[in-house]
Amino acid sequence: MTAAATPVLVTGTGTDVGKTIATAALAALARSTGLDVGICKPVQTGLAPGEPGDADEAARLSRVQRVLEVRRLPDPLAPETAARVAGVPQSTLDDLLGPIRRWLDVADDTAVAPAEQPTAATASPTGRLDLIEGAGGVLVRLGTDLTVLDLARSLAAPVVVVARAGLGTLSETELAVRAIESAGLRCAGIVIGSWPYEPDLAERLNLEDLPRLTGVPVLGRVPAGAGRLEPAEFARLAPGWFSDRFLAALPEENQYS
Repeated sequence: MTAAATPVLVTGTGTDVGKTIATAALAALARSTGLDVGICKPVQTGLAPGEPGDADEAARLSRVQRVLEVRRLPDPLAPETAARVAGVPQSTLDDLLGPIRRWLDVADDTAVAPAEQPTAATASPTGRLDLIEGAGGVLVRLGTDLTVLDLARSLAAPVVVVARAGLGTLSETELAVRAIESAGLRCAGIVIGSWPYEPDLAERLNLEDLPRLTGVPVLGRVPAGAGRLEPAEFARLAPGWFSDRFLAALPEENQYS
């Protein structure tokens, strides 16, 4: 094991833009190249104890073995609001960073999933990638005066923005990228969270306009309905949904010597 790898934070332009499935697709892409991949959800809301959360779903689709959910709140609300409604203490940066950093320090888990044949995704890893999925958009509060950008800054993590395909995405995506860069963070690029099988004129033109207006590349497009695929099919197809820009942008410490 070399120096700790730099995680990547996955956020979105809002709720229900496809962050979880995009996280799973990025994980499957990384595993297909031989990287050891982990998935973390700092705060999960809207689920009872024992129910599979977003990190579990992303891990199921991508066949990732290393998974961490730091905190769970029962109501389907923004984390700060959910904690207030539940009458429990607000999450603090230290509350979330401690478990995440301990998880990042754990040695690689290269165990092969049941019924999985050895491939580049299951052989000795060539490096490591830890994906941290935020909640909602870039300024959603995880706790009082605490956003995913604060978490990303503390972890020195580049940020990937998951965006909608259609009309309205240009403004909201540019606002998200501006917020990331204003926080002193690097936006690694944009992923379209649900790309239609028959894109309309606005959706097709948005692929050209998003990088022009935001200054960051569109890394890939996750097909609509991809989350309904079986894990084996999802893992097989996911690498084809992305350009090579995402993996090329990973820091050197994510590769083993």
